[in-house]
Amino acid sequence: MEQKETTPVSTPTPVPVVIAVDGPSGSGKSSVSKAVAARLGLAYLDTGAMYRAATVWSTRRGTDLSDVAAVAADVAAMPLEMGVDPGAPGVTLDGCDVAREIRTTAVSEAVSTVATNLDVRAELKRRQRAAIDAERAGGFSGGRGILAEGRDITTVVAPDADVRILLTASEEARLRRRALDVHGAADATAVEATKDQVLRRDRDDSTVSQFVVAADGVVTVDSSDLDLEQTVEAVLAVVAEVTGLRSAPVSTPERMSE
Repeated sequence: MEQKETTPVSTPTPVPVVIAVDGPSGSGKSSVSKAVAARLGLAYLDTGAMYRAATVWSTRRGTDLSDVAAVAADVAAMPLEMGVDPGAPGVTLDGCDVAREIRTTAVSEAVSTVATNLDVRAELKRRQRAAIDAERAGGFSGGRGILAEGRDITTVVAPDADVRILLTASEEARLRRRALDVHGAADATAVEATKDQVLRRDRDDSTVSQFVVAADGVVTVDSSDLDLEQTVEAVLAVVAEVTGLRSAPVSTPERMSE
């Protein structure tokens, strides 16, 4: 019997999608972004963690954080590896896991000095763009793409992203979430204890990046009256509308942070 040749069925190459999410402290951007990236099978980049790691690095080296040139030199040579798995986004500095250390109160209080250093921002922007390009080509996501979150992703790091979102919330909601994240409570005492840190960081960072008002082409998602799952669904709806990319529903952690 003559056998017919069969043409191998090729697997469609995924079209990479880049999603940029910005927002102030307590807007929920980190927890929302990780959940969205996981649901869509994308890599996840926490750019804020990079500034925190830079703060740890310069502090360890004994550098005065107000010395712009010295800190920039530190960061240019910083041996930082960012894990982009949204289920376990690691931060490795000089071979050591610093995921917990970068979230300490000391780092939170010092990071704005580093984050407002324009030379540091230029170096980290270069690294952030390289991470995005790596996921377009393959990387962790296999070419599906990446969700990057921070404060200047929609305007500076990835202004050409397929989807650009500003995730915001009222000051009251942001302070409550941050208090829960840091102190495990949202009573008046806990909120007051975090108020200065949150508002000061937003004020300082707003001098070098725009994350309060959406730029042209950026979609605003207000999470003030939404829980985490509702916010994730709102962001996924924006992504689906713009790109057609959809995800299957899964369970999402209950609480938002950052």
